[in-house]
Amino acid sequence: HINKTDSAVRVVHLPTGIVAECQDGRSQHSNKAKALQVLQARIQEKERKEREAKEAALRKGLIGSGDRSDRIRTYNYPQGRLTDHRINLTLYKLLAIMEGDMDEVLNALQAAREAELLEELAING
Repeated sequence: HINKTDSAVRVVHLPTGIVAECQDGRSQHSNKAKALQVLQARIQEKERKEREAKEAALRKGLIGSGDRSDRIRTYNYPQGRLTDHRINLTLYKLLAIMEGDMDEVLNALQAAREAELLEELAING
C-alpha cells in the first residue's frame, strides 16, 4: 500500500450504456475529466453513425431501384405511343405530344390529382 493510488475512473452513460474508463494519471480528477471526454466522443460518434444510417436509408428509399415499376412515363416511338403509368393513360399521338400538344395528358393528370385529393378528404373527413 505504500506508493499505491486508487485513481482509476469508470464512467457509464446510462441511456446508451456506453462505458469509458481511464487510469492513466495519478489524479482522480484528471482521470475523470479524460474519461468524460472519451465518453462524450463515443456518444457523438454513435449519434453520427445513427444519423448517417437514417440518411442513407432515406436516400435509398428515394432513389428507387430503377425497375420498370418505378417509371412514370414511357415514350414508345416505333408505336407512336405515350403511356403514363401513374394514371394508366395511353395515347397514340406521341409526335403531337412531343410538339407541345400536352392538353390531354395534363387534363388527365389534373383529374387524377383531384380524384386523389377528394379521396383523401373522404377518408380523413
